[in-house]
Amino acid sequence: MKILGIGNAIVDVICKVDDNFITQNGLTKSTMKLIFDENEFKKLLTNLKIEKTVSGGSVANSIVGISQLGNKVGFIGKVSDDDLGTKYEEGLKKENVEYFYSKKKEELPTGTCLILVTPDSERTMCTFLGTAGKINESDVGSDAIKQSEIIFLEGYLWDEGEPKKAFDKAINNAKKVAMSLSDQFCVDRHKPHFLDLVKNKLDITFANEQEFTSLIDAKNFDEVINFSKKLDKIIVITRGENGAIAIKGNEIVECDVQKNLKIVDLTGAGDLFAAGFLHGHVNNLSIKESLQKGTEMSSKVIQQIGARL
Repeated sequence: MKILGIGNAIVDVICKVDDNFITQNGLTKSTMKLIFDENEFKKLLTNLKIEKTVSGGSVANSIVGISQLGNKVGFIGKVSDDDLGTKYEEGLKKENVEYFYSKKKEELPTGTCLILVTPDSERTMCTFLGTAGKINESDVGSDAIKQSEIIFLEGYLWDEGEPKKAFDKAINNAKKVAMSLSDQFCVDRHKPHFLDLVKNKLDITFANEQEFTSLIDAKNFDEVINFSKKLDKIIVITRGENGAIAIKGNEIVECDVQKNLKIVDLTGAGDLFAAGFLHGHVNNLSIKESLQKGTEMSSKVIQQIGARL
């Protein structure tokens, strides 16, 4: 198997809202807020019209993209044996993703992410992790990990306790590890841990400019480049309209964004960018070609609603 993703198995519920909804509910635009109380989550949903419900989760979206590019892939993520859990599994299988998890009835339901899309196409997320956030060591089979050329993890999954043990087990059994830093709040919550991962454990790190700048408390982007050059690992950073950059030792490669796109929804832009880049990486394309593939995939997904092509 080329790539095994390990991440939060979450069903996305996509709704269009105006900016007032974001402010009134005390949300920060373009970020992800964790909601720990199921009732609070349901209350948010009550007044909304659902545009689309689709299997999601950041790494799962990437893995589906990599599968669509013709690679043999797998995914591990925890769902409960409920309606959404069944839908989730079917969504992966339909995309030729091998699902390495046997679901059972859990105390908590399958995780859900409410994706609020504002008129400017930005997306703000409220996530009720449900059972996805309870992933533990025994959920992560070391055989599947050992059979993969590379594993792909998400920062969203990293939390103290059981998920962290699952993460460590995955890293310790893997031939090669890639990870996405996921979200600025995520980086701020786990800064020392993430920094250690980037410096010592990961072969490839994906982040946007804001996340990476925050991770190393950089004052400007030059500091980000200098820090990355010293690592001699692959650091891939997306920079909004400034395109994307990959740094591997002294090799620095840039790629521009595609122009004149009709942007509808930015959900999944980072996920599909990582999919394109990883596809290039496991198929021995150059860093430049891998960045171009990432850009091509993310350009496609932002011109439609939802995070899967």
